Amino acid sequence: MQDTSLIIENQGAVRRIWLNRAGAANAQTRQMLIALDEAIADATKDESVRVIVLAGKGKHFSSGHDLKEAQEKRSDFTAQERWRYEEFHYLDYCLNIWDCPKPVVAQVQGACVAGGFMLANMADLIVAADDAWFWDSVMFSMGLAATEVLFQPWVMGLRHAKEFLFTGERITADEAYRIGMVNRVVARDMLDDATMTVAERIAQAPPFAMRALKKSLNRTYDIQGFRNAVLAHFDTHQVTHASSEFAEIRDKGMSKVIEHNKTDLEKAGE
Repeated sequence: MQDTSLIIENQGAVRRIWLNRAGAANAQTRQMLIALDEAIADATKDESVRVIVLAGKGKHFSSGHDLKEAQEKRSDFTAQERWRYEEFHYLDYCLNIWDCPKPVVAQVQGACVAGGFMLANMADLIVAADDAWFWDSVMFSMGLAATEVLFQPWVMGLRHAKEFLFTGERITADEAYRIGMVNRVVARDMLDDATMTVAERIAQAPPFAMRALKKSLNRTYDIQGFRNAVLAHFDTHQVTHASSEFAEIRDKGMSKVIEHNKTDLEKAGE
């Protein structure tokens, strides 16, 4: 059966990869994450592609990991099974985007939540619609230590990251721009064109020089400890899966978390 969770299109030297589950607010299933990892690898190998754009069909960029699928298929995972699953499907695929030698631009509208928020921030640049909002609901809704990849201090600054995560409050596109997490904010109906304008400009750069420059820029963060910090947090995140707080939420039923998140998305769409 042909996978329909992604739509891939080329425009000159730009390849845009669309999350294609608009009816589910682009919630990320296991199959979508596998397909996305493969799509990034294919774009990396294709010499005709100079820039990659990550986008989402519909009202929302992504509501995060598909919690309905998680409830149905992974609720009884052992610690070892969960660790292996999240390491491969969450940590590794995020670092594959971060390490992609070609520039990656995220095109974000509507909800950019939890796993969706994590995905967008693996990109080199974020172009956001004026209706975009960002939220890491993981600690308050699930009793876990933030998302699996703790990128927030690196893209928001430590104090902004602490406030954002400690309060569990969402931030708007304008606020994300103010603190330096988002590169540009544009009107919703201009998002496609504005993102492609940025991507096409980047695509004009000499590809080898761009590859070398991106490597140096990412190494700047690695020298400061980015990769070790991300790996250390992943281990910490796994430990919180074993906490009594998470167990209490899980035992009450993940359906309550799902319904709460759905309500928030519907309110945001009004």
